[in-house]
Amino acid sequence: MNNDLSVLIVEDDPHVLLGCQQALTLEDIPCIGVGSAEEALERVGENFAGIVISDIRLPGIDGLELLNRLKARDRSLPVVLITGHGDISMAVGAMQKGAYDFMEKPFSPERLVDVARRALEQRSLAREVSSLRRQLAERDSLEGRIIGRSPAMQNLRELIANVADTSANVLIEGETGTGKELVARCLHDFSRRHTRQFVALNCGGLPENLFESEIFGHEANAFTGAGKRRIGKIEHADGGTLFLDEVESMPLPLQIKLLRVLQERTLERLGSNQSVAVDCRVIAATKSDLDESSKAGEFRSDLYYRLNVVTLELPPLRERREDILQLFEFFLQQSSLRFDRAVPELDNQTLSNLMSHDWPGNVRELRNVAERFALGLPAFKKPGAGGAAQGLAFAEAVEAFERNLLSDALQRSGGNLTQASQELGMAKTTLFDKVKKYGLSH
Repeated sequence: MNNDLSVLIVEDDPHVLLGCQQALTLEDIPCIGVGSAEEALERVGENFAGIVISDIRLPGIDGLELLNRLKARDRSLPVVLITGHGDISMAVGAMQKGAYDFMEKPFSPERLVDVARRALEQRSLAREVSSLRRQLAERDSLEGRIIGRSPAMQNLRELIANVADTSANVLIEGETGTGKELVARCLHDFSRRHTRQFVALNCGGLPENLFESEIFGHEANAFTGAGKRRIGKIEHADGGTLFLDEVESMPLPLQIKLLRVLQERTLERLGSNQSVAVDCRVIAATKSDLDESSKAGEFRSDLYYRLNVVTLELPPLRERREDILQLFEFFLQQSSLRFDRAVPELDNQTLSNLMSHDWPGNVRELRNVAERFALGLPAFKKPGAGGAAQGLAFAEAVEAFERNLLSDALQRSGGNLTQASQELGMAKTTLFDKVKKYGLSH
C-alpha cells in the first residue's frame, strides 16, 4: 500500500464502507476500503504509514484479532474500532489492549473525520520520532559526532582519527563550550581502550584539600574522616582514559605529583607506601594558553610538555559560521526527540539571528537555543536579539550562510556541479567560482 499517511477502512458492509470513504475524501483525507481483515493484513506492510479503522464484527478474522495482529507488527500503529450497540464493553477492553479509539454505530461523518485526523496526527508524530531515533542511532561515526563541514572541523576529525588509537597524551585547547569533552570521548571511543573506563575530572571544580584524595585515592584512616579505602580517579581509569578538564586550575603541588605518575606509571594512595601500577591515557583540556602560563611560572613547563604530545585546537563557533545551521539542525532533532515534539520549521528571523549572533557560549549556547526553539519558544529571548556580532559585517554572515547552502547542495548531488547548479537555480560558471572562492570540495 502507499507509504503516504492514509486511512485503511475495514468494513464488510459495502454501504457503510462507501459512506466512510466519501466522508474522508470530501475532507481531502486519502483512504482505501477493504471488506475483510485478511485483505487488510495483506495491505498493511512493513512500511505502512497510515492508520486503520475497522469494524469489530467481520467475516473470518474479526476486528479484535486484527487489532492484535497489527499491534504485534507495529505497536505505534493507531487502530480505531467501529462497534455496534452491544460491543461497547468489548471496545473499551480493546482500548486497554492498544486500540486508539472506538466509534459506535451509527456515527456522523464529522465524528469519523475528527477521529481519523487525530489518529493521523499521532501517527505522523510517532513516525517522525522513530525516524529521528534511527538518524541519531546512525550517527556513531566520527563525522556524526564531530559536526561541521568547515575546514577546521574536517581537519579536527582527521587528527582525531589519526591519534585516537595511540597511547599519546593529548592536550585539547578551546574556549568554554566548544566541545572539549566530546572530543576527549571520541578519542577514547575510537581507541582500543574503549572497553575500559573513561574517567572525567574537572580540576577547577574541587577544593584543593580534596583534590589529592580524589585523584590519587586514600587508605582507610589516612586522614580525619577517611573511614575506608577510596580508589582515586587515576587508578579507576587504569586501562582506559583519564580526562582532566580545566587542567590549568590544578594546584602546583599536585602538578608535581601528577607528573611523577605520568613518568613512572605508578602511584601511591594517601596513607600508603605501596606503589600501584597504572596504565591510563591522559587527555587534558584547557581554555587557557598553557604555553604562556608555563612561561609565567603559573603552570609547570615539564608537565605541560608531558601533556602536550598532541595538541587539538577547537575553534570558537564565531570562526566557523558555516557550521552553525548544520549544528542547529542536529541539536533541534535531538531536542525534538527528547521532548516528543515535531521538528519546527526554521523561520527567517531565527535564521538571521543564528547567523549574526556572536555565540560567546559557543556550541553549548547553540544547543540551548535549539532546545528553546524545539519547545516552541523564541530561539532568542527577544525578537532580533541575536544581534550583529561585534566586528562582524553583514556580508560575512551572508557569505557563511551561502557557503553552507552550497556545501549542502554539493553533498546531495555527490559533487555534481551541473546537478547542484540546477537545484540552486544558479549558473554553473557562477557555482564553480563560488566553490573555488569558499574552498569547497566537489
